[in-house]
Amino acid sequence: MPVTYRAGVDIGGTFTDIVLLGSDGTVLTRKISSSVGNYAQAIVDGLAEMFAEAGLGGTAIEEIRHGTTVASNAILEHKGARVGLITTKGFRDVLEIRTLRMPRLYDLGWTKPPPLVERYLRKVVDERIDHRGHVDRALDPADAERAVDALLGEGVEAIAVCLLNSFANPAHEVMLKRILERKAPHLPKSLSFEVLPEIKEYERTSTTVINAYVMPIVATYLRALRKGLDAAGIPARLLLMQSNGGLTTDAAAAERPMNIIESGPAGGVVGAQALARAKDLGKIITFDMGGTTAKASMVEDGQVARAQEYAVGAGIMIGSRLLTGAGYTLKVPAIDLAEVGAGGGSHVWIDAGGALQAGPESAGAVPGPVCYGLGGTVPTITDANVLLGYINPAHLVGGALKLDAGKARLAFAEKIAGPLGMPVERAAYGAHLIVASNMIRAIKAVSTERGRDPREFSLFAFGGNGPLFAAGMAAELGIDRVVVPPSAGLFSSFGLLYADVEHHYARTFRRLLRQSDAAEIDAAWREMARQASGQLAAEGFTGAAARLSRSAALHYKGQSYELTVAVPDGPIDAAMLKHLEEAFGAEHERTYGHRAGPEEPVELVAIQLVGAGLRDDGSALQRAAPSRVAAAKPSSRKAWFGDRHGWLDTPVLGRADLAASRAGPLIIEEYDATCVVPPGTRAERDEGGNIVISL
Repeated sequence: MPVTYRAGVDIGGTFTDIVLLGSDGTVLTRKISSSVGNYAQAIVDGLAEMFAEAGLGGTAIEEIRHGTTVASNAILEHKGARVGLITTKGFRDVLEIRTLRMPRLYDLGWTKPPPLVERYLRKVVDERIDHRGHVDRALDPADAERAVDALLGEGVEAIAVCLLNSFANPAHEVMLKRILERKAPHLPKSLSFEVLPEIKEYERTSTTVINAYVMPIVATYLRALRKGLDAAGIPARLLLMQSNGGLTTDAAAAERPMNIIESGPAGGVVGAQALARAKDLGKIITFDMGGTTAKASMVEDGQVARAQEYAVGAGIMIGSRLLTGAGYTLKVPAIDLAEVGAGGGSHVWIDAGGALQAGPESAGAVPGPVCYGLGGTVPTITDANVLLGYINPAHLVGGALKLDAGKARLAFAEKIAGPLGMPVERAAYGAHLIVASNMIRAIKAVSTERGRDPREFSLFAFGGNGPLFAAGMAAELGIDRVVVPPSAGLFSSFGLLYADVEHHYARTFRRLLRQSDAAEIDAAWREMARQASGQLAAEGFTGAAARLSRSAALHYKGQSYELTVAVPDGPIDAAMLKHLEEAFGAEHERTYGHRAGPEEPVELVAIQLVGAGLRDDGSALQRAAPSRVAAAKPSSRKAWFGDRHGWLDTPVLGRADLAASRAGPLIIEEYDATCVVPPGTRAERDEGGNIVISL
C-alpha cells in the first residue's frame, strides 16, 4: 500500500514551517521564509520543494492542517471588510462605550482603539426583548427593511446583526436574517443568535462584528490557497486550526472565522499536550519563541488551559493579565496564551533614558537581523546570540541560511556597546537577559496570575529560539526540568498533526443551582449534544470516533465573571448539581486563594459542550521519527555565559549524541533550532527523543 502523508503548515511572521507525516511514520520537514505579500504562496512553494526533494506527487498528500494568522492580521492592520451593524435602539454606541475597563492604570491619555464599524454604518431598529425572552416591543418589518436598505445603500461588504437579549429569544434577528437573504443573498452576514447566543451585550456585539469583519478576508485567502493547491496538483482536504486547539473544515472556517483568529499559536500547545501525556507529565508550561513573538500557555492534568474570551490587538507587551480593556473583545473559547514582543528578530535599542531595551519591534523576515546580510541595520536578539557563541553562523536552518557575524559585531559595537561603554559580549548578554525577563512575564501571566506555582511545572520549550533561552528562564523561575521535543523549531506545525476536529457550543442558561430544575438543564445539554453529534456525523465522525464533553460556567451570585469547570458524564440530577457547586468552590479557591462559605449560592451562567471528531492517527504519530535528528560532527566553540563564567569552551552536539546524561555547558544544534545547556545543568535524551534538561 503506498505511503500517504498529512501536512502540518504553520505560518509565522518570519518563517513558514511545514511538516509531512507519512502513514509509515516518516517525517519530512521544511522551514522557509514567509511570503508576506501572499502567505498562501509560501505553502505551495514549500510543498513543491519537499515533493521534489522526496520524489512525491501531490496526490500523496491526503490532508493539510493549517494554522494561519490571516484573520488576526486583518484586525491588527485594520484591513477587514467594510461592515454595517444593525442593533437595538439605544445600543448604537456599545462598541465605543465597551466595558469601561482600563488596560493601563493612571494613564489618562490612553485612547480606545477605533470601533471596527464606523458610527454612520451602525443602524438601529426600534424593538425590545427582555432578558427572559419576552417581547416588550415587537420589531416592525418596515423598520427592519429600512435599516437593511440603509446599509446596502452605503455599499457595505458584510452586515452584523446584534439585538438586545436575542440570546433569550432570536425572533427579531431571524426576521432580519430573512430580509437580508432576500435582498442581499450573497452578502456575508453575521447574526449574534447564531454566532454567540450568550449574555453580555458588548462581548456579544464585538464578537459578532469581528466575525463579519474578517469573513470576506478569510474567504478570499482560503479560495486563493485552494486554487494554488489545485494548480499544484494537491487535491488534499484542508483543515484549519482553531483558537481553541481543535481543527475545523475550510468551509466552517469561512463561515465562522472568529474561531481561527488565534489559529497560529495553538498547534504547538496541542502537540505539547500530547507529548506531556505520553511522558506522564501532569503539569507543563509551554514556551514558544519564534522570530517575532514569544508565547506561553499551561497544560494541567492533561488539559489545555482555555480562556472563554480574549482581546485581539491588545498589544503584545503585556504588563499583567489582570489589566484588561485593550483591543477588541472576542468571546469564543481559546487556548489561554500570554504573548510578548520577544523573538529572534526583536530589535535591541537604547531608550531616551539610556537604558537597554529589547523589542517589541521586530526585524521580521525582511530585512531580518543584521547578520542575515539582507539590509538590516538595527541589532537584534539573533545578532546578540551569534555574538555570544550560542548560534553557529554557518548552521542556521541546517546551514541553508549563512550568517555574517562580522556585520552583527559592528552593529552591536556602534549602536549598543559603544554608547553603553561596555564590551560587545557584555552588551549582547545584557540584551539576552532583558528579552528573557520579558518572556518570564508571559510565563507568570499564565501561572502565577492564575493561582499556579510555576515551580510545580516542567517547562516545555519549542520554536526556533525557545530551546536557546529555556534553561536560563527556568532557573530564574525555580523550575527544575526543561523538555525540548524533536523538531522543536517546527513544533507548531508538528503539533497540528495531534489535533482533533472540534466544534464548541455554548448557551446562556442562568439558574441558581440550588433552585434549578435538573431535568430542564439536562434537556438543554442533550439538545446541544444532538446538534454536535449531527455536525460530527456530517463530517464522517460517528460512534467511537465522536466524543462529547461538557463544561459549565459558574459564579457566586452577584459576581461579574465566571470560572469554568468540567461536567462529568451522566444525567443531570440533584447529585450532579451538588457536584458542580463543590467543583466550582474548589476551582475558585485554587484560582483566587479563597472560597465562600456553604451558605453562598452558586449560579450557573452558561452551559457548554465540545464535540470532538477523533482520527485514528496514533500509530503513525508514535512511529514518527524526524528526518533530521542526527549526530553532529564533534566540535566546540567559545560561548559567553555572563560575568560569572565568562567565555567557556563549549561542546557542540547533535540530539543523537545525547545517548547518556551530560553536564553543561553544551550547545545542541539541529536543522530547525539550537538548544543551550548552561553550566550547572545536565541534559539527556529520553526514549521519546526529547532533550530533558535538569536544573
